Amino acid sequence: MRHFIKFALLIVTLSLGNSAIAGSVARALFTVGVDNREPVIMITSISADSYDSISFFTELTDLNGHTVTHQWMFNDKVMFEKSFEVGGARWRVWTSKTLIPSWTGTWTVNVLDDDRTTLESKSFEYN
Repeated sequence: MRHFIKFALLIVTLSLGNSAIAGSVARALFTVGVDNREPVIMITSISADSYDSISFFTELTDLNGHTVTHQWMFNDKVMFEKSFEVGGARWRVWTSKTLIPSWTGTWTVNVLDDDRTTLESKSFEYN
């Protein structure tokens, strides 16, 4: 009976390990634009006087076949979501958000996997 329990625990452990996503977020950053699938410049804050939109760029590795979502949050509220089907071992995606002056404060973008687990989270200040 002990051998059976050990064997069952081993099978469960291996199964859980295989179901976990092996891929990762290689890069995640805010930018004012994307050119030739690369961010133009990395930013951590943006002024309402200078720009009215911002992009979030993500480079994903080893997530081929998975769905990844950019979830834009402001004041604990989801403001926008966009899901992507990852089509290669190295995959670059980005989303953009137009901001209005009354939305000043901290914004966060969460990168979510298939089961909505957070793979990465980044924030910027809009002032």
